[in-house]
Amino acid sequence: MTAPRILLIIGGGIAAYKAIELVRLLRKSGYVVRCVLTRAGEQFVTPLTLAALSENKVYTNLFDLKDEVEMGHIQLSREADLVVVAPATADLLAKMAAGIADDMATTLLLATDKPVLAAPAMNVRMWLHPATRRNVATLRGDGVTVMEPDEGEMACGEYGPGRLPEPAAIKGAIDKALKEAPPPIPLTGQPDFAPANHRPLFGRRILITAGPTHEPIDPVRYIANRSSGKQGFAIAAAAAEAGAEVLLIAGPVELPTPPGVIRIDVETAREMAAEVEAGLPVDAAIMVAAVADWRAADTATQKIKKDGSGAVPPLALAENPDILASVAKSAQRPPLLIGFAAETNDVIAHAEAKLARKGCDWIVANDVSADPMGGETNRVHIVSKGGVDSWDRLPKAAVARKLMEKIADELEVRSPVQTD
Repeated sequence: MTAPRILLIIGGGIAAYKAIELVRLLRKSGYVVRCVLTRAGEQFVTPLTLAALSENKVYTNLFDLKDEVEMGHIQLSREADLVVVAPATADLLAKMAAGIADDMATTLLLATDKPVLAAPAMNVRMWLHPATRRNVATLRGDGVTVMEPDEGEMACGEYGPGRLPEPAAIKGAIDKALKEAPPPIPLTGQPDFAPANHRPLFGRRILITAGPTHEPIDPVRYIANRSSGKQGFAIAAAAAEAGAEVLLIAGPVELPTPPGVIRIDVETAREMAAEVEAGLPVDAAIMVAAVADWRAADTATQKIKKDGSGAVPPLALAENPDILASVAKSAQRPPLLIGFAAETNDVIAHAEAKLARKGCDWIVANDVSADPMGGETNRVHIVSKGGVDSWDRLPKAAVARKLMEKIADELEVRSPVQTD
């Protein structure tokens, strides 16, 4: 799993020195940290100090053309998992609330599609001023997490709320924000100058399920399978690269979200079924997830213990919803519906039977008898009413790209993109 990435924006004020300790704590915990230092912040801490601690370049000037060649400010604002403003001065909060973008920091804040956490630091009267209270309320209404400042003696000698929270507290808020972060805002549209074949799935919405489901038996045990989610995530990445808006509904896996993909995490088959239904309508649904066929009919609230008698406790099972069949029967059935089948014998025969039984358009089948789930390659057979298309063994990323090419061609036939 990739390390969480933090973009730390450091405002002006004496509290800026605490950002040095915050960077140290984040790096010690394995975070990747990139720092942006405002012009006022440079009066209190140096880029050299932050670069040494973060082990990354420090950004200061929006109009440094060399920086734009190496990493444009839009890319910098999007590649982080969380944007943190600490200290967030009254001036920075006001600009954030008003949508002003007149330097590197405020431009990044306006351009980002990632969650933002602000740790305020200012004089007590500035913090309590009606203008600041309005700005904070606006930011919170916009979805920005604004921490409450600490209360205590100020550098100016006054006492009250306005002190920057301690670095450990800010790190705790960062940890919490990353766990609760919503999916990134989808970016739609491609530049007019892009060639027609540059994004073959531009304008399409693709829903993909991936990974296993975990069906709890008791608080520590569950029913599952060995699906790694790698093929499904590779397909989501390839769909996004092809220009589609991608909704990925993922079971419990330790995989990073592909760039440009909207991800929803679920645990059980019933949760996945609900999210799939909520995600419709789409142009194509690719049901890669290895959903557990059964779940415990009754989930124990406490761990089931051995009683010493040697008797095995009964485990009653209930059938899980058939997500693929349900989507096939839905009033919002996608123009192209694709299922997956991992088989241990008679692969094509089982896939053909599943195609007819489920009511989908294609089944992507593979043999897992000798090559269990979790590998880096796959050999698949695309089974449809028109026949069987068998592919050579390929890396999973290559399978995904080849599948996207086939899907783009098929959608153009089944459901051409409407243009004005």
